[in-house]
Amino acid sequence: MKRSFVPFVTWNLFVSLICILPAQLLAQETGVLRGKVSGGEGFRPDEVIVQLLNEGNKQLVKMEYADAKGDFRFTGIREGKYQILIQHLSYNRYLSPAIAHTTVTDLGTIRLEAATRQLREANVVAQKPLVQQQYDKTVLNVAGSIGAAGSNALEVLEKAPGITVDQNDNIAMRGRQGVLVMVDGKQVPMSGQDLANYLRSLNAAQVDRIDLITNPSARYDAAGNAGIIDIRLKKGKNNGTNGTLGLSLAQGAYPKANPSFSINHKKGAFNYFASYNFSHRRDFNELNIHRKFFTGHGEETGGNDYDNLFKLKFNTHNARVGVDYQPGARTTIGLAANAIVSDGGIGSDSRAQSYDAAQAPTGRFNTFGDNDLHRRNYSVNANFRRLLDTAGRELTADLDYARFSNWEYQNYRTSYLDNHNAPLRPDFLLFGDLSGALDIYSLKLDYTHPVPALGMKLEGGIKSSWVRTDNDVRFYDRSNGGDVLDEGKSNRFIYKENINAAYLNGSGKWRKLSYQFGLRMEHTRANGRQVIHEETFDRDYVQLFPSGYVGYRFNPKHDLGVTLSRRINRPSYRQLNPFRVFLDPLTSSTGNPALNPEITASYELVYTFNEVYTAKAGYSRTTDNILTVLAPDEEPNSVLQTNRNLARYDYYHLTIGVPVTAIKWLNSNNTLVAYYGRYSGNLVNTDLNEGRVALNLNSSNTITLNPKTAMEVTANYQSRSWYGFLDVYSSFQMGMGIQRQFWERKGSVKLNVSDIFYTGRTKAFTKLTGYSEAFRQFRDSRVVTLTFNYRFGGQQQGPRRRAGGAEEEKRRAG
Repeated sequence: MKRSFVPFVTWNLFVSLICILPAQLLAQETGVLRGKVSGGEGFRPDEVIVQLLNEGNKQLVKMEYADAKGDFRFTGIREGKYQILIQHLSYNRYLSPAIAHTTVTDLGTIRLEAATRQLREANVVAQKPLVQQQYDKTVLNVAGSIGAAGSNALEVLEKAPGITVDQNDNIAMRGRQGVLVMVDGKQVPMSGQDLANYLRSLNAAQVDRIDLITNPSARYDAAGNAGIIDIRLKKGKNNGTNGTLGLSLAQGAYPKANPSFSINHKKGAFNYFASYNFSHRRDFNELNIHRKFFTGHGEETGGNDYDNLFKLKFNTHNARVGVDYQPGARTTIGLAANAIVSDGGIGSDSRAQSYDAAQAPTGRFNTFGDNDLHRRNYSVNANFRRLLDTAGRELTADLDYARFSNWEYQNYRTSYLDNHNAPLRPDFLLFGDLSGALDIYSLKLDYTHPVPALGMKLEGGIKSSWVRTDNDVRFYDRSNGGDVLDEGKSNRFIYKENINAAYLNGSGKWRKLSYQFGLRMEHTRANGRQVIHEETFDRDYVQLFPSGYVGYRFNPKHDLGVTLSRRINRPSYRQLNPFRVFLDPLTSSTGNPALNPEITASYELVYTFNEVYTAKAGYSRTTDNILTVLAPDEEPNSVLQTNRNLARYDYYHLTIGVPVTAIKWLNSNNTLVAYYGRYSGNLVNTDLNEGRVALNLNSSNTITLNPKTAMEVTANYQSRSWYGFLDVYSSFQMGMGIQRQFWERKGSVKLNVSDIFYTGRTKAFTKLTGYSEAFRQFRDSRVVTLTFNYRFGGQQQGPRRRAGGAEEEKRRAG
C-alpha cells in the first residue's frame, strides 16, 4: 500500500512542537497569588484543597492543592477582590476576608484549627441547573435531575433538548442524524438497535451528566458531523465504601425490568469501583406498509400491503470494574474494564397481500421469522494522568482495546397462497448464519500547557487507532430438506482501518473576550475485501478539521459568540458491509462498500441573555450526505434498502432555550429548535430537491410539592419534516412522574408513565422513480415504571481524589 508523505511530515513536526513548546512559553509570570498553610501535629499539607473565590458573588475562579511543604500558588490572576477558601478533612474550614489583589500578592502562612468533629460537608455547594448552555455545547446535569430517577440513559436522551430517537432507534440532534455517541470521552462503536440496547441497560442513576456538543474542539475525534453526545458516568469521590442500589419494574404491552448496582471503595491511594446493570426488555414493533410500483412513465404496475408484527426480547448484562491508584498528589494511574453481554430474539409475522395494476388481489405470502441474536462486547482501558506543576501543566495517556463479537441465526418460512388462501407452491425455508467480530486498538496522548502571561491554555495531542472487522454470512435454502448454500446472499467481508491524528487547541480569556481555536489533522487508511467474489477497495486520504469560537461579554446581561467547525462522518462498518439481509421475499437490505464519508462545515451564532436565556442560529453544509434509501430492486415488485451518497444537504437552525425558575415550586426547561434542511442531488434515477421548515419543542418541568416530594411533566413535539426522500409526519409524546425521597434522602421511589396518550408513533411517505411507499409504525412506548433507588455509604469527600466536582470549573478558569 502506498504511504502518504504528508501525514508523516506533519506528524513529526507536531511531535517536535509539543516537545519544545513548554520551554518557550512561560518567559514571564504575572498575576500571582500565593501563600502557605500549616496545622498541628500529623498535619498533611498535600491533603489541603485551596479554592480562589470572587469576593462579590463567591463563584469559584480556580482550585489548587498545597504541595508537601504547604505552599500553594495561583497564577494568571487578574486584579480584583478575592477570598481564599481552604479545606482539610480533619481541620475547620478557613475562609479569608476580602483580598485586594494587584500584581503579586503573598498571603503569608495560614494556620488551620483542628476540627472537634467531622464536618458533614466540606464543599461550596451550589445547585446546578438541569440544563446549562455554553458556546460549544449543552450540559444536561443528570445527577441533579429528579426526572432521571428510574430512567435509563436512552430515556434521558429522549427527553433532552433537541434530541430525537426514531422508529429504528437512530439518534438525531436538532433534526440531524450522524451523531457520535461517547461514554466518558470514548466512542461507542455501535449504532441502531445495538446502541439502543446498550443505553437501555445503563441506569441513569450512574450518569453524572450528558454533554450535547454541537461544536466539538480539536481535542475530540473529527467524527460525528451532527455533533457528539458524551455520557459522563459518576466517579467515586468519597472516603470509605459507598454506592447505589436500584430496581425498576415496568409494564407496557410487555413487562420490563432493570436492576442495577454500583459500588466505590476509596482508601489511601487506591480507589476501586464497580457497577452492574441488567436489563430485561420485551417489546413489539407493529409496521403497516402500502407499496406501489410504476413504469418509467408513471403508470402503476402493482403493489403490496404488509401487516408486520415483530416481537422482541432482550436480556442485557452491563458490568464495569476498575481501580485508580495515586502514588503521589499529582499522579493517577487507572485501569477499567467493561463487558456487555446481550442475548435476545426477534420473532416476526409478516402477512402480505399482492395487487396488480388495477388494484385487484393476485395472491398472498406470509413470512414467519425466528432470529436468535447474541452479542459479546468487551473493552479495557489503561490511563495515566500527571500534573506536572501547580500552574496546571498536565500530561495524560490512554490505551484502549475493545472486541465486539456477534452471532445471529435466522430462520424464515414463507408460504405462498392464492386469493382463497390455498397453497400455490411449497413453502420456502431460509436459514442464515451471521457471525462477525470487530477489534479496536487505540493509543492517545494529550498535553495541557497554561500560558498565564497571555491568559490562555494550550492543548495538544496525538492519537492512533486500528480497526479490523471480519463478517462471515452464510445463507442456506432448506426448502428441500437439506442445506443448499445461497451464494447470492452469502459472503465474507474483511475491513481494516487505521486513523492517525494530531491536534493543537488554544483557549482563554482576555478582558471581556473568550475564545477557543484548534486544528486537527486525521490521516485515514482503509481496505475492504469481499472473499467470495475477491472484490477489494483501498482508501488513503488526509483531512484537516479546524474548529473554534469567539465570545464577547458586553455586560452581565448580554453575551454573544460565534462558532465554526469542520467534521467528518465515516460510514459505519455495517453500512459498508455488502451482504444482503433477507427481510421477506420482496424486501432485503444491503451495505454499500462504495460509500464515501460525508463532510460537514458548520457555523453558529450564540446569544445569551442574563446568563439564563439562550438563542443559537446556525448554518451547515454537508457534501456526500449519507442517506438510507428504499428503492426498486432488480426483481419485479421488490425493494432494496441501502445507504447512498447524496450530493448536498444544507441545514439552517434556530435554537431557543427558555428556563423558568422564578416560581419557587417550579423548575422548567424549555427548548425550541426550528430548522430547515434542503436535500439536493440525484439518487436511483430520481432528482431530490426537497426542504421544509420543521419544529422540535422539548419541555421538562419539575414541580416541588414539598421538600421530599416532586412531580415531573415532560413533553416533546416534532413537526412534519423531510429525511431524504422520506416525508415524516408530526409526532407528540407526553410523560408524567412523581417521586418521594426518604431515609434522609438516601432512598427514593418513583412512579412514571411515558407516552401517556400513546401518540409516539411514526407515519411517513416516500416516492421515487418507479416506487412509492406509505407506512405507519407503533411501538411499546406507553409504559408504567416503578423505581426504587437507595444510596448507601459515607458522604464525606476524600481530599486525595483529584478528579473532583470542580473539574469543570478548573477547565473554565483556564
